Amino acid sequence: MKLIEWLQRIMVGFGAAWVMWLMLGLSVISVAIILERAWFFWSLRDDLVNLSKELRAALEDSLEAAQRRMEASPSAEAAVVSAGLAVAHKGPKAAEEAMGGAAALQKMKLERRLAYLGTLGNNAPFIGLFGTVIGVVGAFDALGQAAKQPLAQAANASQLAPQAVMSSIAEALVATAVGLAVAIPAVAANNFFQRLIKSTLANTEALSRILMSYLAAEPGFELPITNGSGKSERKAQGGLKSSSASASASASASKGTASKKATDEKAARGEAEEES
Repeated sequence: MKLIEWLQRIMVGFGAAWVMWLMLGLSVISVAIILERAWFFWSLRDDLVNLSKELRAALEDSLEAAQRRMEASPSAEAAVVSAGLAVAHKGPKAAEEAMGGAAALQKMKLERRLAYLGTLGNNAPFIGLFGTVIGVVGAFDALGQAAKQPLAQAANASQLAPQAVMSSIAEALVATAVGLAVAIPAVAANNFFQRLIKSTLANTEALSRILMSYLAAEPGFELPITNGSGKSERKAQGGLKSSSASASASASASKGTASKKATDEKAARGEAEEES
């Protein structure tokens, strides 16, 4: 019982005011993060429909033209595609891996500080409920103190007790309201930003597929590139893959010719032996 009484004295002594000050401080940080994230996502805005059309048109021209168009865009989608274009000359697999790594980095940037909003939104009501509990404990303590008064002071105490009880209950309800007021904007903002992140990643996937459709074309397809003089020339898509296939076919043809020649020589020797 001593532990309970000790905790009760602490709760009643401090009251629920410190809980509301704590919630106020957390809400200030929450608002700052919401404003910073809103500005960050606003700075990444771009017309993705127009960007995809310009990417297709640039790829028809050259890889360098597509790279310049992606670097001119502030969007996270363009940054991912730009990473793939930087290594496109090494083949489709290299471009795909580069875009996968760039997408992971962009996702980390997009999700920065959102964990705080999610945590605050989930726990702020419980912090407010803690203040409510403290206020209710204070109300019952006021009733207990009134019951301990002597009979001579009972009439005066009966008038003061309801005032103290009402004050403690009001403090408890205010703590609950503050907790909800802090949690609701944090949850709403976190859900909104998470939806933007999903949309951004989906757009990134769409633009990446546009690039991969050009890089993973048939071996006979020629992808335009820009030479040192600034003129566009055609380069066979497939790179080392096409060259290795041609070398393998040449080697197979050479082996077939050598094998046929050896067979003809053996047949000629056999005929000469039979004649002799």
